[in-house]
Amino acid sequence: MTAQFSHEQYLSPFAWRYGSEEMRAIWSEANKRRLWRRFWVALATAQARVGLVSGEELADLRLHREEIDIARAEAIEAEIRHDLMAEVRTYAEQCPIGGGKIHLGATSMDVEDNSDALRLRQALGLVRQRLAGCLGSLATLIERHAALPAMGFTHIQPAEPTTVGYRLAQYAQDFLSDSQRLDATLDSLRGKGLKGAVGTAASYELLMKGTGVSPETLEAWVMAELGLEAYPVATQTYPRKQDYDVLNSLAGLSASAHKFAFDLRILQSPPFGEWGEPFGKRQVGSSAMPFKRNPIVAEKICSLARYVAALPPILWQDAANSLLERTLDDSANRRMTLPDAFLATDEILISLQRLLAGLDIREAAIARNLSLYGPFAAIEVVLLEAVKAGADRQVMHEVLREQAMAAWAAIQAGEANPLASLLAQEKRLTHYLPAERLSSLLDASGHTGIAADRSRQFAATIRDHVAQSGAGL
Repeated sequence: MTAQFSHEQYLSPFAWRYGSEEMRAIWSEANKRRLWRRFWVALATAQARVGLVSGEELADLRLHREEIDIARAEAIEAEIRHDLMAEVRTYAEQCPIGGGKIHLGATSMDVEDNSDALRLRQALGLVRQRLAGCLGSLATLIERHAALPAMGFTHIQPAEPTTVGYRLAQYAQDFLSDSQRLDATLDSLRGKGLKGAVGTAASYELLMKGTGVSPETLEAWVMAELGLEAYPVATQTYPRKQDYDVLNSLAGLSASAHKFAFDLRILQSPPFGEWGEPFGKRQVGSSAMPFKRNPIVAEKICSLARYVAALPPILWQDAANSLLERTLDDSANRRMTLPDAFLATDEILISLQRLLAGLDIREAAIARNLSLYGPFAAIEVVLLEAVKAGADRQVMHEVLREQAMAAWAAIQAGEANPLASLLAQEKRLTHYLPAERLSSLLDASGHTGIAADRSRQFAATIRDHVAQSGAGL
């Protein structure tokens, strides 16, 4: 009887809380068994071409391919303690004509590793689709705010102005790199092929003897039916480095999401106050403090991203410790790491899209911070203009440093920024630059270089990539 689950028992949060129904369906037990059966039908289809399976037998296998009966398979597995053979027997019971030809010449990992490659492709495709949506939203935000000046921060200290669009473009550039890597990972996915118990295809060579068809040709027929390329060399499994490569792609994507979410958390804090994540009309921020507007979506992204980043080392161990032609000590952890990594990434991207769609860009707070800290950044402009007017660069640097430190002390004491007035009274400076000119030089809002143009150009690059990759928006 199929196991029954409820909230009276522990359930993984990925079973109901994190990730989408689409991603859960990909990693479901039913989908896995459908893919197994897809392989068996592909194998029988190829074998029918050389007379090893009759047309009637093949039609029977195709007829019952979708009739997954997990309860029956579990009952058989409880007796024989082999999940794949339990599925073979379940399928065979449903196919009175063709059941005797299921799994002919194959070993378990011929079935499982080709099916796993197909499932990885399904899951990567969904991730790629979600990331394309996030990139599209970023492109829109970049275009909208390309020229909006904002204070830039290095070391989490005020530095020089940038634009909101250019800051967003930094995140988009990381995500674009992730998208390109996902494309490459998808393109490189391979199945095991038909290589038997240790990779030599000995069983298939014996099976095909006298047919005039080589094991390599049979493999090519099966893989063409599956729409999947095979590794040229494999042992009992496909190289476990493939799993490691896939997980690293997800971990890299999670790093990009973590940076965006972490920066959002900083910018949402009241001392900055420049950005905010969406907050529902009836949303509760804290059980104790009714005024709170905690960045819970961004915090969730950071939390899940850390988890994804922790998983690749497990797959590294699987690859490094796959001794000789194979060991089974990768099997249990792959049942968890692969679906967990994809479901966590799925939830990260769903949450990221929610943040991007409702991102609150608070222009008043951005202008306030630029007004407060921008004059310090404009000191560089004053320095350059003074030197161009004949001042000694080193002497003028010290003059400006002295007055900047005095202005910082006043701000820290809660006073308004006095830098403009201090400089206007500094005769060593006004000897070269009239006081009336200093006020315009200290307006940092135009000191953003080529940020706006670069932002717009990169937004166009994003849109071109998404269109060319076929992911669609």
